[in-house]
Amino acid sequence: MPKHGKKYTAAAKEISSGVIYEPADALELVKKMAPGKFDETVEVAVRLGVDPRHADQQVRGAVVLPHGTGKTRIVLVFAKGDKAKEAEDAGADFVGAEDMVAKIQQEGWLSFDVAIATPDMMGTVGKLGRILGPRGLMPNPKTGTVTFDITRAVQEVKAGKIEYRLDKAGIIHAPIGKVSFSTEYLQENLRTLMEALNRARPAAAKGQYIKSIFLSSTMGPGVRVNAMKTTH
Repeated sequence: MPKHGKKYTAAAKEISSGVIYEPADALELVKKMAPGKFDETVEVAVRLGVDPRHADQQVRGAVVLPHGTGKTRIVLVFAKGDKAKEAEDAGADFVGAEDMVAKIQQEGWLSFDVAIATPDMMGTVGKLGRILGPRGLMPNPKTGTVTFDITRAVQEVKAGKIEYRLDKAGIIHAPIGKVSFSTEYLQENLRTLMEALNRARPAAAKGQYIKSIFLSSTMGPGVRVNAMKTTH
């Protein structure tokens, strides 16, 4: 079993054993218990009633949180010509084509949080699959990062768009803001994410879809949330 520090242990004592908290109460507790000396991220872990081993039960997508994540995300756009200029005008941090592909391949450069590509660039960008794929950085149509609407894609990421993806244990992990956010802002971000997950429910999923929801700060303990109240 992993050993936790004194601050974590002290914070964990704030949680009533066996209690499932209302979203607002859980968020207040998470904010109060955050032990770090920095502005910790508030994270949510949602266990879904799907089998991640089956392709028809995968859950993946993206959603724009109304109040952002509190983090400035660095955007790389793979595009040429007018679309490259559009990316620059939209606020992309890095823009390029074959030159950027070579930089990543040859130098191992990965100083960005999100990669966006125009569809015509995917033949070239596909060469980076083994590098970007495992890191969750590969542009994907399902998350809106393969598109000709570059302006919208870049602006959404800058405004607080996050991607979510089912892991091997059947859990979705996602940030919903910072502990410095108001409880109201965090609750609205959580509601937006949960509504997106409900819309993304696979047709093959049977029985209870949302199994459990836990909220925590980067370094704090998890608080279980009443799943029925997260979308109301």
